Amino acid sequence: MYLLRHGQSEFNVTYAKTRVDPNIPDPELTDEGRVQIHAAAQHLKDKDITKIVASPYTRTLQTAEIISDILNLPIQVEELIREHAFFSCDIGSPSSKLSQDWPHLDFEHIPECWWPDLNETEHQVKLRGQEFQKKMLAFSDWSKTLVVSHWAFIRGLTGQEVDNGAILNIDLQSLSIDSAISTTK
Repeated sequence: MYLLRHGQSEFNVTYAKTRVDPNIPDPELTDEGRVQIHAAAQHLKDKDITKIVASPYTRTLQTAEIISDILNLPIQVEELIREHAFFSCDIGSPSSKLSQDWPHLDFEHIPECWWPDLNETEHQVKLRGQEFQKKMLAFSDWSKTLVVSHWAFIRGLTGQEVDNGAILNIDLQSLSIDSAISTTK
């Protein structure tokens, strides 16, 4: 399975400069973020990927859409792989708005207000990672999946911190969430 962190967002740019939450709910990708994802798509072209699973945030859907257009792959939206709810950027858009913005994607299984309050713990993120791992392992083609997600979810799942546009290739079967958790302490 491949994990891809979304491209640079409007939030990432401002927060990196000020280290203060700029109050940008559900930010979009920047031009640099789009460049990062076009580069990532080039690295993924020769992989045997058959589908994309993306978090419902705008920045991950934009990321997935760029990859989908280049690799001609379907996108499935998965709420479990959302970001750790901590900053303003972790406030999502209602599923009705997402359905309007991406009418070709299915949001029927996503509640209208799908993101949690901004007090989600790291332990809750890790539990979501375990739930996602179990869900994906039930599919025979999990290894051919590209997951477009976020820094904290990827860290909770693998123990690795990644930059915007970074790709990880993981073996979901041998991944131990417990050992990934212990590497982040």
